[in-house]
Amino acid sequence: MKLLNPAVPPQTIYADRLKGLVLDWAGTTVDYGSLAPARTLQKLFSGARITLTESETRQHMGLPKKEHIRGILSLPRVRNAWQELRGRFPSEADVDEMYRQFIPLQFSCLAEYSALIPGVVEAMQSFRRRGLKIGSTTGYTRAMLDLLVEKSAKEGYSPDCSLTPEEVGAGRPHPFMMYESAVRLQVYPLAAIAKIGDTPVDILEGLNAGAWSIGVAGTGNMIGLSLEDFHALSEAARESRLADARAELQNAGAHYVVDTLAEVHSVLDDIDVRLKTARESH
Repeated sequence: MKLLNPAVPPQTIYADRLKGLVLDWAGTTVDYGSLAPARTLQKLFSGARITLTESETRQHMGLPKKEHIRGILSLPRVRNAWQELRGRFPSEADVDEMYRQFIPLQFSCLAEYSALIPGVVEAMQSFRRRGLKIGSTTGYTRAMLDLLVEKSAKEGYSPDCSLTPEEVGAGRPHPFMMYESAVRLQVYPLAAIAKIGDTPVDILEGLNAGAWSIGVAGTGNMIGLSLEDFHALSEAARESRLADARAELQNAGAHYVVDTLAEVHSVLDDIDVRLKTARESH
């Protein structure tokens, strides 16, 4: 654990400890490597005769899925490939049609890539013992998230609330899902909440809400490999990819970065100390 961003969220003096966490789903609590959205998007664009690289697929990860598709279509190489195939650049109507095709493809993929990440159940039990309330946010639709919520509950993970962009009017990096999470969890101020996720827009979601932001580098989009594939790498290759992932989350403004959710406990201890110190000093 390393403190990366010395700036504290607003209203820190009004909170003496953490009271809630808001967790991401794919790549943070389920779907090691955040494979479901990546593989679905690659299949979607393959159907449009465009082969996406891993980087192109993952560059906008964490956004609501329609915005993710729009982001991919705005990439210069993809735009040019679309123009070469169709004689025109992609339009908003193309975004709508691609999103319409994406939905059933994602549902067919979710079941395959929805297992809990190792250590999540134990981490949740520890969070509960600390007296923390647990919220969750995602870039998935409500119907997609309902599938994950139901399956995860059977495996031992049940957050107190779960929110999607459609329920608040906008997704990440906007802070509205965080605000609604605070309402549903009945936790305030936002400085008493930490957002935990594996993408830069997760970090921005927390920062924009005035909460603490904790990046998870090793299990999600920044690495983009299954557990088995990641451990099949050499030790040097694993550490190189982790270093790059940590740096990207740090550059997004994360207060802290850990490799897995199971390692976040020392971070929570440090935040509690900082909150208590800030309150006592005022």
